[in-house]
Amino acid sequence: MDQSKEIARDVFPFLRVYKDGTIERLAGTEVSHAGLDPETGVLSKDTVIVPETGVSARLYRPSSAKGNRKLPLVIYYHGGGFFISSASDPKYHNSLNRLVAEANIFLVSVDYRRAPENPLPAAYDDSWAALQWVAAHAKEDGGSEAWLNDCVDFGRVFLAGDSCGANMAHHFALKLKDCELGHQINIQAIAMIFPYFWGKDPIGVEVTDQARKSMVDNWWLLVCPSEKGCDDPLINPFADGSPSLESVACKRLLVIVAEKDILRDRGRLYYEKMVNSEWQGTAEFMEIQGEDHVFHIQNPDCENAKSMFKGLASFINQT
Repeated sequence: MDQSKEIARDVFPFLRVYKDGTIERLAGTEVSHAGLDPETGVLSKDTVIVPETGVSARLYRPSSAKGNRKLPLVIYYHGGGFFISSASDPKYHNSLNRLVAEANIFLVSVDYRRAPENPLPAAYDDSWAALQWVAAHAKEDGGSEAWLNDCVDFGRVFLAGDSCGANMAHHFALKLKDCELGHQINIQAIAMIFPYFWGKDPIGVEVTDQARKSMVDNWWLLVCPSEKGCDDPLINPFADGSPSLESVACKRLLVIVAEKDILRDRGRLYYEKMVNSEWQGTAEFMEIQGEDHVFHIQNPDCENAKSMFKGLASFINQT
């Protein structure tokens, strides 16, 4: 990049926005190709969902997906603050291979457009379009993707995601409550991993950790051109104008937080609010000790990550 160009916004260590509109990405640009993972036996492939916008998904099927056996389906939204990473990021690819093998599930990892080139709500729109595409395969005439038609039990569908992906799973569960798509596809449960919720006023550890509070503030303001800032209902589910939590369209919920994560207290608050709301479901809470945000993609082979994958597998396969 031309060193003489003036920087308009520096979101270190992830990207820089220059005054001429150029964006330099410093992280989250690596790509891992789909295919057979020799370690887990999981097979993956990429498919385009919306050619006009480039929305795509990476599909994962375990080695057990043979014959007429139908598997639970997890629709997964990756993290990255809405501005970095992708479904083909090696960190996500490796960790999802392990989750699919551990839980014996079929998984659709959605690749949505990123900010700041595509400000919010672009990621929500793309990810919703992917959910509509999946739901089309639940109809009698099915969709165009043979893997979904052959391998998926549409009576066992789950939403999952980490960080901003968990945020989107929350909003989609609200949206499904009163729309036609909610009748086409029945979401059994949601797994929210280190959910990305925030707010203008600090809570918990944010009160004393002003550096990280300011950092996350900056991340949100980069991706969402909203006058409400960090109290926009997209990022603060308890701000004025946010839908009631009792409308979340699922029977079960799992919220996972990490002890050292600056988002930890927001995740815990979300869990507590859900439990104390009029929502007619069952919620579970898991806190991973000694770990920070999205540690499971940084080191998917560590003991805490393996334990978390087992916990997710158990949650998904509850009967």
